[in-house]
Amino acid sequence: MVKKTTNEGVGPNPEVPERAKRRRFTAEYKLRIVQEADRCSTGEVGALLRREGLYSSHLTTWRRQRDGGALAAFGKKRGRKARRSPEQEEIERLQRENGRLRHRVEQTEAIIAAQKKVAALEQALEEGTE
Repeated sequence: MVKKTTNEGVGPNPEVPERAKRRRFTAEYKLRIVQEADRCSTGEVGALLRREGLYSSHLTTWRRQRDGGALAAFGKKRGRKARRSPEQEEIERLQRENGRLRHRVEQTEAIIAAQKKVAALEQALEEGTE
């Protein structure tokens, strides 16, 4: 005869975490680990990774970030930019307006060129029919 067992009164298994938590590393930490790894010899890198609980892919990604300048960018402050001077705002407004006007001039020149071609074709057709 098979005995049925129930889990009544038994809580969750303390050995298995409910859900793995994603780790986040600061730019300073990444930079420090990459610099340590660069100073290590081949066998010591593995020991460093084991000690810190990291994978070699972390090191590879962080080196790419360092070489691309991304780790240095993490140190920059986030948030709103500093207030610009009225002169700087005026310069930016005029540059935007200049760009819009240049675009309109290019469009106008293209239309005029097309009209000239149409007029030349009409004139050639009139001369050909006479």
